[in-house]
Amino acid sequence: MKPQDLYILNQPEKYRDILFHVVAVVEQVVPEATLEYKWKIPFFYLDKKPFCYLNASHKKQFVDVAFMKGFELKKNQQHLVADNGRSIVKSLRYSNLEEIDNEILISVLKEALLFY
Repeated sequence: MKPQDLYILNQPEKYRDILFHVVAVVEQVVPEATLEYKWKIPFFYLDKKPFCYLNASHKKQFVDVAFMKGFELKKNQQHLVADNGRSIVKSLRYSNLEEIDNEILISVLKEALLFY
């Protein structure tokens, strides 16, 4: 089994459900993206360039869906988070499956695609 799949499968159910959902949406919206395992987390690549990564933060109790060109995104700013001194990456954060607004996630994915 691939390490990116093991990462997701080994998460507590709360995070695993979120991760599975986000992966399914990304694969549907950006079918050319490949899910790899970099820096010990699942990382989507597009044309061999990092696109977005998924990180389950147990300590902070959320899943980070972080976009590598996040600071270039203009739409959905009220939903994108940049903290811990980030200067490039912005992310959508989900504490439970019900928080995921597919319209926003899809909108951010489509806008992020414009930079690749």
